[in-house]
Amino acid sequence: MKLTKILDIAAIAGICVALYFAFMFAPLEKVMGAVQKILYFHVASAWIAFFAFFVTFVLSILFLVKQNYLFDDIAESSAEIGILFCTIVLITGPIWARPIWGVWWTWDPRLTTTTILWFIYAGYLMLRKFIDEPDKRAKFAAAVGIIGFIDVPIVFFSIRWWRTIHPNVVQEGGGGLHPDMTKALLVSVAAFSLLYAAMLVKRTRIALLTRKIDSLEG
Repeated sequence: MKLTKILDIAAIAGICVALYFAFMFAPLEKVMGAVQKILYFHVASAWIAFFAFFVTFVLSILFLVKQNYLFDDIAESSAEIGILFCTIVLITGPIWARPIWGVWWTWDPRLTTTTILWFIYAGYLMLRKFIDEPDKRAKFAAAVGIIGFIDVPIVFFSIRWWRTIHPNVVQEGGGGLHPDMTKALLVSVAAFSLLYAAMLVKRTRIALLTRKIDSLEG
């Protein structure tokens, strides 16, 4: 219980600090103006989504090797959180794009591959709902969790492999970001990481309790 409370407090404090750095500390971008500040949370959400799906990938492999349902529960929990952050990415992106690109959406390689990523893990979660037998469900889900992760590096490298209008802030020199903007971005990533950890602990505990209830009913 103490770990949960510590993570909750740290996550709340981190988000508050991130908001301060984004809206008060970081300077206003000269061309994009205030809408640029969305990117601190957009980029942070993308990184956490990638990490969450990476956790699902690793824990899916561990489940297939060890046949320990704890690994399956963590993999499922992380995938759900990853979908949440990926949804935030797909919402904040168009909000930023409308005043900058003049359109809400364009089938840019980064946007397209990110949308595919969302559908892959949405399918992963739907698969788990449609299969009743626990062992079969866990094994099929693990396979999807492993194969689906292939799209994560494709999303990341899409702006280097194909022609794209998507900005690249993750490169040498910070993608031309002002040093204070880089600090604000790093603080946002740290805050969202704490939020992810707090959510993962809670969601995994729920999954463990659900599994115990199902075993008692069965």
